[in-house]
Amino acid sequence: MAYYQLRRQVAFEAARLLYAREETEYHRAKLRAARRIYGGDFSSTDLPRNRDVRDQIMEFARADRRQLHAEELGRLPDLTAEADSEPRDRFLAFTMLLEPLERVHQNRESHPEGDALYHSLQVFALARDERPYDEEFLLAALLHDIGKAIDPRDHVAAALEVLDGLITPRTAWLIEHLHDVPGLLDGTIGIRSRRRLQASEDYDDLVLLAQCNRAGRSIGVHVPDVPDALDSIREVAEMCGE
Repeated sequence: MAYYQLRRQVAFEAARLLYAREETEYHRAKLRAARRIYGGDFSSTDLPRNRDVRDQIMEFARADRRQLHAEELGRLPDLTAEADSEPRDRFLAFTMLLEPLERVHQNRESHPEGDALYHSLQVFALARDERPYDEEFLLAALLHDIGKAIDPRDHVAAALEVLDGLITPRTAWLIEHLHDVPGLLDGTIGIRSRRRLQASEDYDDLVLLAQCNRAGRSIGVHVPDVPDALDSIREVAEMCGE
């Protein structure tokens, strides 16, 4: 069988494992799927990209949604255009990426609030108070930790890979450099890196996002749930003409 077909099979099986909640991390799901498809001998280059697994999960979700509508209405409605529209696909992907964070439990010393989803929703709520009409900033706040449920070894790179094509370069830049801010403020980051960050027109927003990230670690505070958070971002996107 052709090499690319085997990788597609691994992506399909990894997506199935994640969608069925048999695995909760992309990396572990891909390894388990690869062992099943390749039979044992494979390298990291034989694994599919996270975004390929993500796209397959979205296909499963769309198929389930169409089936649900068919069962409820007794016929297949003409939902093809709606289901395949970019905004709906994008927010569906965000939902699928955020939900596993509820099972990501963090270090209690640095994150007394508990799981990564609760933290992310706190950061989003704080960011919305500061920049309620900035869709890119709000998405960075909400999605900055999704990589922790994909590959905890390098959650920033994992997040940027799986979000490729779903977020703007500005949102990606904010997520990529969020964790550089503590080093920037305490002087432990290199001079060149500091100058590059400070030269960006989004530097002030990066520092603000880092402040929200640091403050979003409280116990017992009220936060919106994932659908409410995404609905508020969708409203901002619609107001901006997307």
